Amino acid sequence: MNALAFVIAVVALLVGLAAGYFIHRAQVERAQRDQQARTVNILKGANEQARLIEATARENAQKLILSSEQDVKERRAENSREAERLDKRRSELEGRADKLEQREQVLNKRQSTMDKRASDVEKLVEEQMVKLEQVSSLTQEEARKELFAAVEKEARADMARIYRQIEAEAREEGEKRARKLIADAIQRVASEHVAEVTSSRVTLPNEEMKGRIVGRNGRNIKAFEQAAGVDVIVDDTPESVTISCFDSVRREIARRALVRLTVDGRIHPAHIEKIIEDETKAVDKIINEAGEQAAFDANVAGLHPEILRMIGRLKFRTSYGQNQLAHAVEVSKLAGILAAELGADVDLAKQGGFLHDIGKAMDHNQDGTHALLGAEYCKRYGVNPKVVNAVASHHHEAEQETVEAVITEAADAISGARPGARREDLEAYIKRIKNLEDLANSFKGVQQSFAIQAGREVRIIVRPEDIDDLESARLARDVAKKIEETMQYPGQIKVTVIRETRSVDFAK
Repeated sequence: MNALAFVIAVVALLVGLAAGYFIHRAQVERAQRDQQARTVNILKGANEQARLIEATARENAQKLILSSEQDVKERRAENSREAERLDKRRSELEGRADKLEQREQVLNKRQSTMDKRASDVEKLVEEQMVKLEQVSSLTQEEARKELFAAVEKEARADMARIYRQIEAEAREEGEKRARKLIADAIQRVASEHVAEVTSSRVTLPNEEMKGRIVGRNGRNIKAFEQAAGVDVIVDDTPESVTISCFDSVRREIARRALVRLTVDGRIHPAHIEKIIEDETKAVDKIINEAGEQAAFDANVAGLHPEILRMIGRLKFRTSYGQNQLAHAVEVSKLAGILAAELGADVDLAKQGGFLHDIGKAMDHNQDGTHALLGAEYCKRYGVNPKVVNAVASHHHEAEQETVEAVITEAADAISGARPGARREDLEAYIKRIKNLEDLANSFKGVQQSFAIQAGREVRIIVRPEDIDDLESARLARDVAKKIEETMQYPGQIKVTVIRETRSVDFAK
């Protein structure tokens, strides 16, 4: 039973294997047939596409051949035309070359002729020069020098004429611009006229106070004069005494002290010394505050405290009724405006204007003019050298090295000369100016004289045929000496002698 089952199983297995084989074979054959069919279809499609591509390529190749043949024809035609143009151009150039060659031959002939003529002319010129030298008794070099001298003289004359014309035009234009700048500066500053005058007269409450000021045997007045360093004049003027002193600060201290004494009533040597000491401190404080306030008003910064203290002393000094501290502030503002208009350094110009009269606060203590004393004082405390030069040169006592120095001088003149700035009796002023001019005119050889800058300078024009250059210097010295001996004037007066020679001719 078991063997039969085994046989049946083997037979079944063999039958299954055979069936599987045939089934697999049938599937493989069917797949091969399908693959062959697809391959045939692909080959058919590829052949069809190849035929289409071949046809298109043939058509494009035909078109390209036709286009290339057409381009070749056109290029051949263009090359033919270009060859014709080149042949024509070549023939023209050859014709021109022949003409140039012929012209060059003609020019060579002419050049040879001209060279020959030039040689002949040179020989003639040499012969003429020899004859001219014999006739004029001058060599060629001497004649050339004389000719050059004549030409140079004529050229210099023309240059002088043109220079005078340009100078006149520049002077006229400069005067117009200067007037405009000065007017603008005065208008923009527009400061009030200073009418304050430091008085040396003290009003007393009654006549009895004079006796108390003098004291027994004059002890009070002597103590006051010794402590204050002033002179007290008790005269017949009712209810007033006069304080005299060349130092305006000491005079102010004495005035304030005497006013306090008359109000207090206690007048004796010990109290006098205490009051004067107190007033000295008070005036020193006023001076310091005045200097600082003036620097603030003028917008000038960076100055040494000693310079501010010295400039503050000008609060008690006047010139023709014009307070000198207010004058310094005004000059600083004017200088700043002028510097801004002219493109100069505004800060330097303002410092120069502010400090230009600082020497007036010390010129009674030292020898020298206020300009030079002020410059030396500023230099000692480290002021900018350009500002020092402006201070020293604002009255032409030193050479002006910068435009700021010129601006400082101009601003000083504007401030002092503008209407209402200073007070002086008109008749006395006119008389002083006339006396100054008459004094200058009294010297021999003087043609005219002019007092300018409010009598600070006198310009003398002399006759050149009577006064030579050496005599001009001597005349300036003599006039200055006579002014010193015969006239009274504030500050100093500059004497300028002008000797001018003019040559006039007429073109007819």
